[in-house]
Amino acid sequence: MSNTSHLDTGRRGEDIAAEFLEQKGYRIAVRNFRAGKGEIDLIVWTASGDQLVFVEVKTRSGDGFGGPEEAVNKRKQRVMVRTAGEYMDSINYDWEIRFDIIAVILQNGRLLTIRHIEDAFFPR
Repeated sequence: MSNTSHLDTGRRGEDIAAEFLEQKGYRIAVRNFRAGKGEIDLIVWTASGDQLVFVEVKTRSGDGFGGPEEAVNKRKQRVMVRTAGEYMDSINYDWEIRFDIIAVILQNGRLLTIRHIEDAFFPR
């Protein structure tokens, strides 16, 4: 798979995940927030507006190598937590947060399955 199509697959997955969350009542605050070496795909507010959620979107074409969410290892979690801290500092936010993963599986460019794992991990 070429790098361009890999990026396109990831971008398509993020678009699908953002739309999925909006349909569930979440409000998108930021897409692709970067700080240092870290990036968070989606930062959203819960439907009630009282919790900030940092979302990692993992997209795969086909469901060959286990679930996409398995790619969010301890190192990726640490980077997400650090990057989330940077975002929280930037908006002066110090309240409830959550880390979610959305696993998107595409087949021939079409959505096959989407899984939303809430509270996927806890900051250490």
